Amino acid sequence: MEIDGTKQKRERKKTVSFSSMPTEKKISSASDCINAMVEGSELKKVRSNSRVYHRYFLLDADMQSLRWEPSKKDSEKAKIDIKSVKEVRTGKNTDIFRSNGIYDQISEDCAFSVIYGDNYESLDLVANTADVANIWVTGLRYLISYGKHTLDMLESSQDKMRTSWVSQMFTETDVDNMGRISLCRAVQFIKSLNSGLKTSKIELKFKELHRSKDKPGTEITKEEFIEVFHELCTRPEIYFLLVQFSSNKEFLDTKDLMMFLEAEQGMAHVTEEISLEIICKYEPSREGQEKGWLSIDGFTNYLISAECHIFDPEHKKVCQDMKQPLSHYFINSSHNTYLIEDQFRGPSDITGYIRALKMGCRSVELDVWDGPDNEPVIYTGHTMTSQIVFRSVIDIINKYAFFASDYPLMLCLENHCSLKQQKVMVQHMKKILGDKLYTQSPNTEESYLPSPEYLKGKILLKAKKLSPNCSGLEGDVTDEDEGAEMSQRVGKEGVEQQNVVPVKKFQLCKELSEMVSICKSVQFKDFQVSFQLQKYWEMCSFNEVLANRYANENAGDFVNYNKRFLARVFPSPMRIDSSNMNPQDFWKCGCQIVAMNFQTPGLMMDLNIGWFRQNGNCGYVLRPAIMREEVSFFSANTKDSVPGVSPQLLHVKIISGQNFPKPKGSGAKGDVVDPYVYVEIHGIPADCAEQRTKTVHQNGDNPIFDESFEFQINLPELAMVRFVVLDDDYIGDEFIGQYTIPFECLQTGYRHVPLQSLTGEALAHAFLFVHVAITNRRGGGKPHKRGLSVRKSKKSREYACMRTLWIKTIDEVFKNALQPIRDGTDLRENMQNAVVSFKELCGLSPVANLMQCILAVSTRLVRSDNTPLVLMNLSDQYPTMEMQGIVPEVLKKIVTAYEMV
Repeated sequence: MEIDGTKQKRERKKTVSFSSMPTEKKISSASDCINAMVEGSELKKVRSNSRVYHRYFLLDADMQSLRWEPSKKDSEKAKIDIKSVKEVRTGKNTDIFRSNGIYDQISEDCAFSVIYGDNYESLDLVANTADVANIWVTGLRYLISYGKHTLDMLESSQDKMRTSWVSQMFTETDVDNMGRISLCRAVQFIKSLNSGLKTSKIELKFKELHRSKDKPGTEITKEEFIEVFHELCTRPEIYFLLVQFSSNKEFLDTKDLMMFLEAEQGMAHVTEEISLEIICKYEPSREGQEKGWLSIDGFTNYLISAECHIFDPEHKKVCQDMKQPLSHYFINSSHNTYLIEDQFRGPSDITGYIRALKMGCRSVELDVWDGPDNEPVIYTGHTMTSQIVFRSVIDIINKYAFFASDYPLMLCLENHCSLKQQKVMVQHMKKILGDKLYTQSPNTEESYLPSPEYLKGKILLKAKKLSPNCSGLEGDVTDEDEGAEMSQRVGKEGVEQQNVVPVKKFQLCKELSEMVSICKSVQFKDFQVSFQLQKYWEMCSFNEVLANRYANENAGDFVNYNKRFLARVFPSPMRIDSSNMNPQDFWKCGCQIVAMNFQTPGLMMDLNIGWFRQNGNCGYVLRPAIMREEVSFFSANTKDSVPGVSPQLLHVKIISGQNFPKPKGSGAKGDVVDPYVYVEIHGIPADCAEQRTKTVHQNGDNPIFDESFEFQINLPELAMVRFVVLDDDYIGDEFIGQYTIPFECLQTGYRHVPLQSLTGEALAHAFLFVHVAITNRRGGGKPHKRGLSVRKSKKSREYACMRTLWIKTIDEVFKNALQPIRDGTDLRENMQNAVVSFKELCGLSPVANLMQCILAVSTRLVRSDNTPLVLMNLSDQYPTMEMQGIVPEVLKKIVTAYEMV
């Protein structure tokens, strides 16, 4: 059985990450951050010319200055006054970081910079982990906001809305009003507030607390309950995110939430009313709902809800044009649908059809043979698979054909029956399927197949058809027998033979032939013959081996062939274990019907299931325009960008995981899980890539990864992203969970990824927490080399070119389009380069959007006495920046860069 493609011949680099919080206690408030800073941390201080110094940084007890030691400077000089700090930047977003020779060795998630003084100097630091960096960034921003009032704010924040709510909930649970509840009730209560937590973990935490206090008994007081709740139900990574947008409050108000939704989540037309609706829906405390405040618990509830899942809900319904010809769609297809195990000895069962049809499959296979009592049966010929009655299969197909989708269902009929039993087949199909069968003759004046919309609710029969010249009640046609081919090749010591299987003839009755309409099965000869002679209603089936050869040797012709004709690819007969081929190998050539063994889970079925999610799981996905348009040319084997398609940069940050289950069948390590994450890109060869995180040691409950990856996607419409969680150093089955999603369905911003099991079921409460950003190619590259990689001269730019068709009138028309295309390319590139410069001056990474840039720079637009340095003029069509008097040089550069944009 194919378990998981990610394990095959993969070189695994063993790296381990231990969480290095300054204390074992989880960070759940600004007070925790300040206390950690007072205790101090070792940070790397980065200077120009690749110099890096290890220093111990700490916050003075009076919270007025940031110090470091040891230092050659006088102790009074080895410090920065907090009141002189202008801003705290995350990531490698200062000139010193960008010009540093060890830029690539520094983690984006561990780097941050303190900008201070009137000249906007930078203290550039790198923490050992992203956890520590987040503590310092959060604490310093809190200090900047509240200055000398920090102590008062910290004290007042102890009586928080969250504590009040938990106290109230405890009091309601304490029905006897004793001031304490039983351990069992306390565990159930916390589990009701966070259902993903394991009962054993909650019990252990209460017992550890009692042990630390030398307290006998098992009853839990309110204070103990609140302490354990804070420890178990606070996710530090979400707390750090909340304070970024809350102006360092312990909650988000409606305006804060609006800013988060617009700037980070990419939501358009956000109003305070929308923010308030979200707060009322997800905030657990009555106080928060009444005041319009979203606490850390409400924010967590919102982020883990379906609204913030990585899959764009717009794609959960049919969202593509369904009026294109049938050949313009990828079609969800099943091979040997009747099998529920392997294709040589496995049992046949009608549940195979039920499963496939419920999963949105739109092409199923029926391998029909003569059976006893004049009843045709279905099984794989020349093998030891069991048999099922044809009539019962047609009954099931009639019942479930349109269970998951209203769009046409194709029955791929492999007919091996005698004329007598063929007539029985006809009777069953006419009686059971009735007018659902599409038998209308093809229109010879048309050039393309009808659309899925036109064929809604119809069942198409794909099979052999008699020649129009045949005047009798039956005639001879060629036989396509996959089973015989398999039997022959398996018998030769498992070696794939190159010889062509001899063509056999069999008799076909006219009644069955007439039921075949627009899916007439014909044999493929070569592309030139097909381009000249094949009719649009005729379709060919390709063995995987043959299709692979065409995909590699005739990729352009294969794409052009599939613009008009349907092509079905079935697995190699050598796959007797019913393993699956990679559907991407054939989708990239435009093959519409790639038949998959639905009974075999693993990477290939993950790709198939994930791919067909993108159009309401209706079984049809519109192919990229470059694969449909008559005048376009596309070769799937391109090693670089696709002409006419703008490459995209995908930025993925794997932040954390929640509630990873133990791998199935494991036992050697008990309940211990050592997870790591692979991010895989599947698509055309130029896009295929993968990256992995470090292993987090012995933590499957809430591992923190905090690692960022970047991928260039040259053909976004054909790309998929797969997240795979694996258990390191485990003998045998390492698979924990996966999720596969088309690139076009990604929601940007902070998202949760719901993990699925090997067989595709949702894993309860198991998620990855990620950040996703998509930028154009000019927004990426290595920042310290952007002067070379981005700001190119016009001569080095890549311009779209025309393919000469050698048809004079057409070539002359399109020749005139060359200059406007070049001008458009220049305009786009100049704008993109200006945006990159503006982001750099704002102190943000290429991932940032313009709204985040304006937010970042807004704090610098006022003087210390609150008079404006720069005003935003919103009266024009595009907002402009207007300087007010003398402004610092760095601000002048920002205004100039903004004007260039």
